Amino acid sequence: MCTFVGIADQLRPVGGTVQTDIDPRSLIGRKAFDRNGTKIGTVDEVYLDDATGIPEWAAVRTGLFSRDAFVPLEPSELVDETLQVPYDRSLIKDAPDFGVGRHLSPEQELQLYRHYGLDLPTPHEDPPPFGKQA
Repeated sequence: MCTFVGIADQLRPVGGTVQTDIDPRSLIGRKAFDRNGTKIGTVDEVYLDDATGIPEWAAVRTGLFSRDAFVPLEPSELVDETLQVPYDRSLIKDAPDFGVGRHLSPEQELQLYRHYGLDLPTPHEDPPPFGKQA
């Protein structure tokens, strides 16, 4: 499950310890680009893993009247104050739509992992902290 951090949460502390050198609230409002440098939209919310507090997903507003698309923060990178997502825009726009502003269930996260072809973290293995180089 993931807890979200939205625009209204920017001034409130986030529960849990964020094990990264990037404050997830600082991602909100940043422009996001796909692997080809095409603008996807603007980060609307950041979702933290409930167990670790590590930023795991970002909801990117894809247009004025469009929905938010969930993108994985690992293996995305911050480059020149923008979020660079290593997937094509079409794959991002086709991501499952769960709405925003509430928890992602384990089943919803599983759908997102499968959609992006990501390996599932094992229960004893934490995902790498977003923003840190391996």
